[in-house]
Amino acid sequence: MLHVVPAFSRIGEENAFAVLARAQALSAQGRDVINLGIGQPDMSTPTHVVEAGIKALRDGHHGYTPATGIPSLREAVARDIHRRHAVEVSPESVMIVPGGKVTMFMAILMFGEPGAEILYPDPGFPIYRSMIEFTGATPVPVPIREANGFAFSAAETLALITPKTRLLIVNSPANPTGGVTPKAEIDALVAGLADHPDVAVLSDEIYGTMTYDGEAHHSLLKYEEIRDRLIYLDGASKTYAMTGWRLGWSVWPKPLYNAARKLAVNAHSCVNASTQWAGIAALDGPQDCVAEMVAEFDRRRAIVVEGLNALPGVSCIAPKGAFYAFPNIAQTRWKAKPLAATLLEEAGVAVIGGPDFGIHGEGYIRLSYANSAENIRRALERMGQFLTERKPG
Repeated sequence: MLHVVPAFSRIGEENAFAVLARAQALSAQGRDVINLGIGQPDMSTPTHVVEAGIKALRDGHHGYTPATGIPSLREAVARDIHRRHAVEVSPESVMIVPGGKVTMFMAILMFGEPGAEILYPDPGFPIYRSMIEFTGATPVPVPIREANGFAFSAAETLALITPKTRLLIVNSPANPTGGVTPKAEIDALVAGLADHPDVAVLSDEIYGTMTYDGEAHHSLLKYEEIRDRLIYLDGASKTYAMTGWRLGWSVWPKPLYNAARKLAVNAHSCVNASTQWAGIAALDGPQDCVAEMVAEFDRRRAIVVEGLNALPGVSCIAPKGAFYAFPNIAQTRWKAKPLAATLLEEAGVAVIGGPDFGIHGEGYIRLSYANSAENIRRALERMGQFLTERKPG
């Protein structure tokens, strides 16, 4: 009998991929399924980025690259951070990784162990808790509340820090809620962290280019007082519709950089070369493609919010960022996961139940509006008919 170490029994998963697989299976059976479950832009990667990747292959970039990324891409990331956030970072602090999850994996591995505590947003990206539990650390959920516009509360977050806390994970703009934390709240968090100098911070800013209604994204990189313990997470997947290219980047404080480099060497060696050259084209090339994509998401956001609020028993505050809505379905009397599962099987609409994002997710479902306006309208119509005709149980 094979004996796998117990830590693997604690690994969770991202249920959006299970829902995607089921939706694809139903489609293969001839069912008409509208997928509002997966967090993936439906736009194509910009042409100039694709061409840069192809050119790199034709130019012979077929071999290994440095584990930390090719220098020219690390420099491009530093330029992008300066352009977007007016912050200077050294390319020597930038690490290129195959997707945003790798940065989470590295950071949580560095600080997670039995007896340690790691704070993470709840509802939040499910891999946070999964990896915390894998390390044997205690996951401590930071409640992300609808009453607070799905922004985190600095006071509530700081109150959860104990002498056992090793890492705090923050995410704004947020998955799954679309919440954007205002600057005043971030200021208060950073000020309060002065009393906890041994707590590292992982700031997941993968949706940083996607805000609406005049909201601004405030990067934690701007706060010099925590730069020596801040890990910044970003990447190309969402901003440039490059989910399948697997390209992320992170900025590490000097004391942690070499440990992250060693993890890269042990885990994945390097990011494939052509993707890195495509990343340079994305960051240094025209940014109108990003503005156009965000404007299209904004148009869809209006359709989603209006449509959800017209459904029986459903209410939805307008998300301020990312491309997700997190409607409250408590008045439908459905539990969230059974509702999501039944909508897929009976109505052909794929959404994700709120509890897949944490213990505070009950009473909500997540919809991604990274699908066409036409499909969103069709899905909302199906959901309305379903909620009118189908009762729980």
